[in-house]
Amino acid sequence: MTKSNFPENFLWGGAVAANQCEGAYDVDGKGLSPVDILPDAHHGRWEALMNPKDALTKTYDFYPSHESIDFYHRFKEDIALMAEMGFKTFRTSICWARIFPNGDDAEPNEAGLKFYDDLFDECLKYGIEPLVTIQHFDTPVALMTKYNGWEDRRLIDLYLNYAEILFKRYRDKVKYWLTFNEINMILHIPFFGGGMDLNGKDNPEQIKYQAAHHQLVASAKATKLAHEINPDFKVGCMLAAGETYPKTCRPEDVWAALQANREGYFFIDVQARGEYPSYSRRFFKEHGIELDIADGDLDILKKHTVDFISFSYYSTRLVSTSEDDKQTEGNVFATLKNPYLKASEWGWQIDPLGFRTTMNALYDRYQKPLFVVENGLGAVDTVEADGSIQDDYRIDYLREHIQAMGEAVQDGVELWGYTTWGCIDLISASTGEMSKRYGFIYVDRDNDGNGTLNRSRKKSFDWYKKVIATNGADLA
Repeated sequence: MTKSNFPENFLWGGAVAANQCEGAYDVDGKGLSPVDILPDAHHGRWEALMNPKDALTKTYDFYPSHESIDFYHRFKEDIALMAEMGFKTFRTSICWARIFPNGDDAEPNEAGLKFYDDLFDECLKYGIEPLVTIQHFDTPVALMTKYNGWEDRRLIDLYLNYAEILFKRYRDKVKYWLTFNEINMILHIPFFGGGMDLNGKDNPEQIKYQAAHHQLVASAKATKLAHEINPDFKVGCMLAAGETYPKTCRPEDVWAALQANREGYFFIDVQARGEYPSYSRRFFKEHGIELDIADGDLDILKKHTVDFISFSYYSTRLVSTSEDDKQTEGNVFATLKNPYLKASEWGWQIDPLGFRTTMNALYDRYQKPLFVVENGLGAVDTVEADGSIQDDYRIDYLREHIQAMGEAVQDGVELWGYTTWGCIDLISASTGEMSKRYGFIYVDRDNDGNGTLNRSRKKSFDWYKKVIATNGADLA
């Protein structure tokens, strides 16, 4: 066994999202979340995601989120399994509609608050540090129908009211907070990212960036509020990350890659540096975008930057300015197929060195601590006759990415922790599938909602347990 490349207090763990695992969609006073009106993949989930008002008016045979993996009722069993692996941290999110069913209710829902009390208590019982996302693609549906979500500035105060309840209620239970999950996704999936339907709108880019401004101001104000309520709180932003490569050394391709990377950096530039980047002025002008910035907004952004930068990483991207090049399928982000990389069953290109590159690029740019809060391989798992699941492909993927992460630490990147995505199998956000599995823990459920929901350990379960026990030194 070699010496670990990771700091002694490194936070190893796993990540889920409330909307992909809890189920119990109408239990204990919960309101509707975006996933609750979306069908499964067989009934056009992606089309419904892009046309949310259609989803509101249609009735489907099966809604995957309604029961999901029933984490709401089974979390004690699941946390015990995570503790068995030795988790130091567990990333989850709080469902806004479980706390405020309509998003703008006068009083919070006590039953929802108690659920998260019980969840965090269960984590702390095993010495697992909760890492909590305040909004993970979970703007209440009622706020979409009433305000078109984050297009409306009034959501800033509604979000702050919600955040204040959380900060005060869990003041002594949660230390690490993320304000928004993958904040840059508002540009790509506005319904998930901002609770918005932009179909038929005259200038959707204007609306998306105005909504982004509202979220950025809300994030800064929440960061201020968090530090006032508990100075020990650590508040982070969260980016859907992955470097974009130019296909060739043709200068036009290099410039296109730089612009693609800036699209994501734009958000973190504001949250980590405290101001809109200089390149945004030309972009806004050329795209007919005029932000409505209220008095005091820029001051808030400047004074209340985040403590750390968290991000998801699954793949890098490739861009070309040639009209002959065609994009691959299977990625939310538009990308070309990189001939030097293998891909997952869902078309996500596997690039461990790109992980190291991405980490170095983020740390070089911001000089703030990083936290990897999503990374993993979605794959079809087969249950053998003896009940085992031999997911060596997942172990290989994670081994290569953890090695790359260790190299980045040796490069000088300050890294706080690593939570693999979907540490227990859950519902895919984009497709509603169960067959796209990421977890160390298998959940007996299929794409049509059949199965016992029983949990079992995959081969990767014991492997990750060993990784944690050796602080990343033994990856064999």
